[in-house]
Amino acid sequence: MLKWKELYNECLNCNKCSLKYSSNNMVFGDGNPRSKIMFIGEAPGADEDRLGKPFVGRAGQLLTKGLTTLDLIRERDYYICNICKCRPENNRTPREEEAEACLPYLRNQTALIKPKVIVCLGSTAMKYILGADWRITRDRGKWVERKGCYIMATFHPAALFRDESKKVLFWEDLKSVKGKLDELKKDS
Repeated sequence: MLKWKELYNECLNCNKCSLKYSSNNMVFGDGNPRSKIMFIGEAPGADEDRLGKPFVGRAGQLLTKGLTTLDLIRERDYYICNICKCRPENNRTPREEEAEACLPYLRNQTALIKPKVIVCLGSTAMKYILGADWRITRDRGKWVERKGCYIMATFHPAALFRDESKKVLFWEDLKSVKGKLDELKKDS
């Protein structure tokens, strides 16, 4: 397992797939690396690629607003990153080989953070974290425990702009994350 700086540099110099060549920045992750919560999305979008930080565009701002309402602050309470560290052109879904190339980096990040709660944002993150048999509309909001870590999938915040009816379910899922964190604090 690599330490943070080594891992960052390895991601920065990665050429395991072609995404690096269509991106402006490698988007490693952001937030508190000692937090108990880790949010995992699909891949950087245009704003993230431009700024080099995850979830800073419209969808990220919506997520941040919801989490801030629950008194969860990025710099203090959670770490956020993506399956892929580089932006797929036109924000397309990462191809299998692109995601597979980046997964060892994500696993290393997860091993360094040691989260107690992982939230998969959207079906792509859910597929690579929970398995290909999971379905976002059927399985979102369900908790699974693996090796002492509680994992749940919810809609990607970008999906809320396409279908406003998902906002209520998304909000319920965020409250469930806060509840799980409070429960774990009580038990420790």
